[in-house]
Parts: sequence; structure tokens; C-alpha cells
Amino acid sequence: MAYAPDARSLGDLFSDLSREIGTLVRNEIALARAEMSAKLSRATRHVSTLALGAVVALAGLFTLAASLVLLLVRAGMPAWAAALLVGLGLASIGAMLATGAIKALRAEDLAPTETIQTVKETTGWKSQTN
Repeated sequence: MAYAPDARSLGDLFSDLSREIGTLVRNEIALARAEMSAKLSRATRHVSTLALGAVVALAGLFTLAASLVLLLVRAGMPAWAAALLVGLGLASIGAMLATGAIKALRAEDLAPTETIQTVKETTGWKSQTN
């Protein structure tokens, strides 16, 4: 196959290069936005679970605490000891729910890894062409 020289001028080539770089940057920004949006959506779900765990723990504290304390007092336990025992039990349940949600949040990788990879590939390509 014979080499066919490009008939475009140097100015046209630089103009095309400038336009292509602009397009590449816009595409990378769009990719980063899409990737971060998906990761933020997952993180939002985990935060919602964390909030739900806190609400459930609080509801449990309000609904069960009084009845359990009264039950223990009726069984002969001092009121302060009954309240302490019930409070510690419900607080530990809430802590377990919150800990699970925090672990799930920490497991999420919020960095735009696909965008970082394509930028590395682009800069690698650019350095190879120089």
C-alpha cells in the first residue's frame, strides 16, 4: 500500500487537533460525571440504610424501653438497673445496624476509576506519539 500524503495544511491539522482535544476533554468530563453519579447513587442508598437503622433503633428505644423496664421492675429489679439494661440492649442493636451501613459505605470506591484509566491511556498515547 502506497503512502498518500495528507493534502491539508499545517494550520488545518492543528485546528483539527485542537478540536479533537476539546472533544476528548468533554467526553472525559461526561464519563466522570456519569461514573460519579452512579457511585453517588449507591452511596446514597447506603446512607439511607444508615438513617433507617438509626430510626429503627430510636423507635425500638421508645416503644420497647418503657415496657421492658416496667416488666423488669415488676419482676423485682430496681428501676435504675432495669432502665440501664434495656438501654444498653437497644443501643447495641442500633450500633450493629449503623456499623453494617458504615462498612458498606467504606467498601464503596467513590473514585472515578474508569475516567482515571482512560485519562492514563490518553496521556500514554500522547507520550508515544511525541
